[in-house]
Amino acid sequence: MARQSERKERPGQRFHGRMEANGRICAHPGCAEPGEFRAPPLEGASDGGPPNFRWMCLEHVRAFNAGYNFFDGMTAEEIHHAQRPLAGWESETRAFSRAGGGGQGPRWADFADPLDAIAARFRREPAADRPDGKPLSGQDRANLKLLGLPADADRSALRKRYSELVRKYHPDRNGGDRSHESKLQSVIAAYQALRGAPAFA
Repeated sequence: MARQSERKERPGQRFHGRMEANGRICAHPGCAEPGEFRAPPLEGASDGGPPNFRWMCLEHVRAFNAGYNFFDGMTAEEIHHAQRPLAGWESETRAFSRAGGGGQGPRWADFADPLDAIAARFRREPAADRPDGKPLSGQDRANLKLLGLPADADRSALRKRYSELVRKYHPDRNGGDRSHESKLQSVIAAYQALRGAPAFA
């Protein structure tokens, strides 16, 4: 019973948006209350860096929220476009796959890699098993293995093998059977990664 009353007296720990003002004053003209609630910056107030939020007191941030209109200034056509069910999903995203497409390596300035755990995947060294000596990374070799190609395969062998495997695993060639779809995706990812690798440039 004592624990229940203690729970009632203790205020909830949920975040309510109030931040300690630390001397900030409400951004509303003429208001001297502490600015404890964050509101979006004025249009064009950002200098390219993080947004410079406005800070307001509770009364003025409530008034701001009540009067906020996302569609303010938009034409009827723009409003209709923004309200489509798929609005915001049109931009392309990077493709990910189980095969681990090679892609570009990370910017090394962003990482400390004392055990060489990240760099090893993207390091390309001259390949002794290629007559042209063009470099292969560990990921390139893994992708060649997945496609069933030797390390000395050239661009035309890569294209030919890719065509064979797509025909083999594509549902249209298997009476609509989609059980090989993950294998097909792995093949496509490996081919795309190798096509952009220096050894096949």
